[in-house]
Amino acid sequence: MVGTALAVIAFYLSTQSSALRASVSGEERHLANIRQLTAGRKNAEAYFSFDGTKLIFQSTNDWGQGTVNLPPNKPVSSERGIPCYQMYVLDLVTGSIRRVSVGTGATTCGYFFPGDRRVLFSSTHLAGQQCPPEPKREGRYRWALDDYDIFAIGMNGQGLHRMTMTPGYDAEATVSPDGRTIVFTSMKDGDLDLYAMDLDGTHVRRLTTEIGYDGGAFFSPDSKRIVYRAFHPKNPAELDAYKALLAQNLIEPGQLEIFVMNADGSDKRQVTSNGSSNFAPYFHPDGKRIVFSSNRHDQGKDGPPTFHLYLIHDDGTGLEQVTAAGRFNSFPMFSPDGKRVVWASDRNTTERGEFNLFIADWVP
Repeated sequence: MVGTALAVIAFYLSTQSSALRASVSGEERHLANIRQLTAGRKNAEAYFSFDGTKLIFQSTNDWGQGTVNLPPNKPVSSERGIPCYQMYVLDLVTGSIRRVSVGTGATTCGYFFPGDRRVLFSSTHLAGQQCPPEPKREGRYRWALDDYDIFAIGMNGQGLHRMTMTPGYDAEATVSPDGRTIVFTSMKDGDLDLYAMDLDGTHVRRLTTEIGYDGGAFFSPDSKRIVYRAFHPKNPAELDAYKALLAQNLIEPGQLEIFVMNADGSDKRQVTSNGSSNFAPYFHPDGKRIVFSSNRHDQGKDGPPTFHLYLIHDDGTGLEQVTAAGRFNSFPMFSPDGKRVVWASDRNTTERGEFNLFIADWVP
């Protein structure tokens, strides 16, 4: 998730035209009562608590460490910005917001533990208190594999616990709906693969072994399957380029496809095959469909890329576009009861580089 959140946004900005608003070119029939939750700077990767009343998200707005009460039913913003993402929790009932990360380094990929009293996130603060340096993207979709570790912390900011100890990239962690398992991406064995571990960080097992990037994983509603994004080099030239970048702690997956597998790593199956950048997949509440972000509609077109949400069956059939407004829509997640969806978008923005969180009722 970290790579997508930072690199896709950076790549999008590097090619963005001066027009900050895009008209709705189609019908968003699955979305009703759309509400903007944040305003200003970069806000991304919002994920529901187990009871559906809170969101954990990453932001370059600075709300400080303590709780701030915000006006209900209005987008929230801060007068101050920060140079890289920190992790915040927004209470959808009271409108309060607080920082839960330590405030140094960069953070990404927040998620709730069962019971909603603790959260996990990835952070670089042990490697350095400043933001990691930006990679040289050279106009390409590229991100740095910074030295992230996964941490757990109480909602009160107490009891910080380091869950991964291996050098290098450990991030993109999410928790199964049954509250038993964490899935995450790691370079612990020299490649970017998916791993699972128990909630206390023990019993780590590798789920993918294909050479290439596997990440951005989420469990199905019944916790029996996993959906994820992947880039597997297809020929010697792609493989050599992938390994050369990996040696520099970089990755450049211009093409990402969506895959599904069983929770133990068996029965891997490819869902999309369109050669585009498909990412941020999440299971529909029915457990048979997947919502994801893609620039597939831009294939063969000139100009800056646009990303919209799509819905597809897990066998690759029934593709349907979900969003039409804005030029960037990603990181969708359904609420635990399946009645709402939250995502990040640049719709309604007034400043270059702004991304905000939106929530809507889901219309079947």
